[in-house]
Amino acid sequence: MNTDRNTLIERLKNRLRAPLPGHDAFLELSGYRRPDLATAMNRDPRPVESGVLILLYPEDGTLRTMLMLRPSYDGVHSGQVGFPGGHRETKDGSIMVTALREFTEETGAPHEAFEVLGNLTPVYIPPSNALVTPVVARTHRLEGLAPDPREVAALIPVDVDHLLRDDILKRTRLFVKAAGRELEVPYWDVDGHVVWGATALMIAELRALLDVRS
Repeated sequence: MNTDRNTLIERLKNRLRAPLPGHDAFLELSGYRRPDLATAMNRDPRPVESGVLILLYPEDGTLRTMLMLRPSYDGVHSGQVGFPGGHRETKDGSIMVTALREFTEETGAPHEAFEVLGNLTPVYIPPSNALVTPVVARTHRLEGLAPDPREVAALIPVDVDHLLRDDILKRTRLFVKAAGRELEVPYWDVDGHVVWGATALMIAELRALLDVRS
């Protein structure tokens, strides 16, 4: 990455305070539309609030983030790759608290030294009726990783440089439950992992905010 990572994070922090780019550009590639947020919030039952944490941290001279592979189970997110996170609990004072708590519960890493930079655009996930807010944070050191095997099949550290490459955008055919049929969908090839759906939308928006050309 040509831009100094501290400069990049400060730019990201400022961009998170401005109107966000959202997901329209990436959704144009998908061939189907998700319900907009206003429609989703008026559903009965109301969507379950969830939060995920996009953590930026330095390691081995590069800026990284952390994805995770979920175990195989009888559920809509079985075996998928995503950012650590989960459902908001009654005790959580905000969705930021949810994202930080879930990150620690799933990865084992303490979050007390994390600096929250802001939130990305929430994503509605029809199959699980969940409204997911991606919280972006930074830390100067990530330590104490001890993933919960009930929640995490594997942690996937990813160089941010890799996420910004144009050649990781690919297409494949998958059954999309929200559309009720098989579709050719765009995905990010992250070190051999197929990252699609809600997490792909989050990565697309993060890429737009980190783009030093804009």
